Amino acid sequence: MRIRLAAFLPIIVIFIAGGQVFAASAEKPEDNRVVKDGMLVSLDYTVKTPDGKVLETSKGSRPLQYIHGKKMMIPGLEKELTGMKIGAEKHVTVKPEEGYGKLNPKAVQEIPKEKIPPNALKIGAVLVGTDKNGSPIPMTVREIKEKTVVMDLNHPLAGKTLVFDVKVVDIEPAPPAPTQNQAGAPAQPSAAPKPAAPAKTK
Repeated sequence: MRIRLAAFLPIIVIFIAGGQVFAASAEKPEDNRVVKDGMLVSLDYTVKTPDGKVLETSKGSRPLQYIHGKKMMIPGLEKELTGMKIGAEKHVTVKPEEGYGKLNPKAVQEIPKEKIPPNALKIGAVLVGTDKNGSPIPMTVREIKEKTVVMDLNHPLAGKTLVFDVKVVDIEPAPPAPTQNQAGAPAQPSAAPKPAAPAKTK
């Protein structure tokens, strides 16, 4: 009579050593790694508007990587990711206050037209500038006048409620960051700081 081993999985292997009986399970040990401060997290995500319009997704590309607790992710999403395990999925709604902030009417400036690249002189075009600390600032063309261009320095997703579908792909201890690279400048993380619509010229 043939015995179907599949019906008795997981297989328990019993062996005798020194007169004692030991049992070893064929099951893999549980992975107890969780998303917490100091961990390098690989994340698949799709971000949408509340009505279902997809703004950006990692599908078809490599997962987003970030270091948890380093403010590389918007607060509302990072908070919900805390404690998740590898393979876990979640549906998260993030309000503007915990996302890219509320719209700031004062963050609208007029810039001389000659300072804007000719191919960016289109309503809705997004450029990237820098603040006094060298951090990137997305700027959106809102209006084109005779001699100036009205630029909106609010983040393109400021004031918007965002809906995320996320899946934790991997969790590893973050590698130690060198204090300085060979050029003397602080080393930059390779992960994108926040999942958002890419800044580009239209």
